Amino acid sequence: MPFAERAYGSPALRGAKDMEYDAFSRVTRMLHLAPRECRSDATVVAVSRNNELWTLLATDLADPANGIEDQVKAGLISLAIFSLRHGQSVLSGKATTDALIDVNLAVMKGLRGEGAA
Repeated sequence: MPFAERAYGSPALRGAKDMEYDAFSRVTRMLHLAPRECRSDATVVAVSRNNELWTLLATDLADPANGIEDQVKAGLISLAIFSLRHGQSVLSGKATTDALIDVNLAVMKGLRGEGAA
């Protein structure tokens, strides 16, 4: 089952890329609105949601039935690994959310065809 369908149910009028974009947009907004450092519940929730999003995406990418080009798939899996590790660094007080926001914005641009993800 595609990532977007698992995240939002069966797509009716919207395409998978639109739903994926919306998922990244919501999580990125949460990260942007929360304090940059892990000093609030809002930051913990935002980073946790970001981790859930990237875990779900990586799981979908690892599925042999996923038809995304191997090079793109490998790049996105690398971003997932980075995002999950960096999220743990934020939660442990060793980093800020800035890199997570930047990665998500880059993926959003790629989903909109504005550049490579």
